[in-house]
Amino acid sequence: MSAINIKEINSYYIEYSPSKCMRLNSLMMGFRMNLDKIDLNLLVYLDVLLRERNVTRSASLLGITQPAMSNGLRRLRDTFSDPLLVRTSEGMAPTERAQAIQPLLRQILSSVEQVIEPGSAFDPSRSDRVFRIMTSDYGEATLVPRLLKRLRKEAPDIVLDIMTPSDMSFTEVEQGLVDLVLNRFDTMPQAFHQKTLWTDSFSCLFAVDNPISLNFSLESYLQAKHVWVSKTGMGAGMGITPKDIKRLGWVDEALERAGHKRQITVFTRHYQSAALMAQQKGLVATIPTRSATTQSDNPRLVIKKPPFDIPEFEFKMAWSPLLQHNAPHQWLRKLISDVAIT
Repeated sequence: MSAINIKEINSYYIEYSPSKCMRLNSLMMGFRMNLDKIDLNLLVYLDVLLRERNVTRSASLLGITQPAMSNGLRRLRDTFSDPLLVRTSEGMAPTERAQAIQPLLRQILSSVEQVIEPGSAFDPSRSDRVFRIMTSDYGEATLVPRLLKRLRKEAPDIVLDIMTPSDMSFTEVEQGLVDLVLNRFDTMPQAFHQKTLWTDSFSCLFAVDNPISLNFSLESYLQAKHVWVSKTGMGAGMGITPKDIKRLGWVDEALERAGHKRQITVFTRHYQSAALMAQQKGLVATIPTRSATTQSDNPRLVIKKPPFDIPEFEFKMAWSPLLQHNAPHQWLRKLISDVAIT
C-alpha cells in the first residue's frame, strides 16, 4: 500500500489555484484507490488485537470466532506487509510498525465514533459496553462500590474493567486504551481533560488496645511504629528506603516541614492492607480519611485526626481528548460525577 501524502493534499486546499487542480485530483484518486483496498472493519480488529495481544480474547470481545479473528489477522498482515504481532516467550508482542500504527488507529476509530454516535442516542440500560477504569485501591474502596450500585440499577449489563496505576502508562491512556483514570496526581499531560471529584484529608488508624490511644499527641505519634502507604500515581512504583524522605509522600513531607520524622516499620502500596495492619498492637496507619472511614464499623480500630497539619489533596477524574465527545463516555463521566457528590 503506497503512502498517501496528506500534508500535500492539505496544502492544496489552503493554497488552491487552477494550476494545481489536476495534481489535487490525482492525489485524491490515489487516496481513494488505497482505501478501496482496505476492509475498514479490519481496522477495528487491529485495534482490539493491539490492545489485547491475544487472538482468542480479541475474538471474544468482538463476538466472532477464533478462526475468523485469525483470518482477519492474516489479512491485516497482507495489507500492511508486516506481521504486526509476533509470538514471544511472554506472549504476542507488537512489531515496530504496529506500535507506530496504534495511536493513529485510535484517532481514526475515535473520529468515526464521533461522526456516528451523535445520530443515535446512547441507551445505558441496553448497553453491554466494557469500560476500562484505572484507579488505585483508594478509588476502588471509596468510589467504585457506589458506582457499581448505580450501574446495577441504571445499566446492569455494562462491565467495568478496573486496572491499577501500574498497568498502563500516560501514553496508553492518551491513546484511549483506558476510558478513565481516577486518582490523585502530581503531574498530568496537558492534553488530558480532568475534573476534581472531591478533596480529602488524612486520618490515623490504630488498634483500640494500642497504648497510643491513652495519650494521642504528636509526641506519642512520633514514638509509635508506622505503616507507610505510597501516594499512588501513574507507572510502576520504585523501591523506597526510609532515608529517601523526599519521595515518601504527603504525610512525611508534612512532618519534615515541621522538623520531625516518624518510625516506619512496614512499607505497602495498598490502603486496605494498611488498615488491616493497623489492627496490630503498636502500629499506626495514616491514610486518606475517606479510606479510613471504610473501617468506621470495625470495633478493633480507632480513627483519629492527625496531631499535625497535613495538606489536603484532590481526587480527580482524567481522560483522553480522543474520548471527550464519545456519547457513552460522556454518560459515564456524568454518572461518576453524580456518585462522587452523594
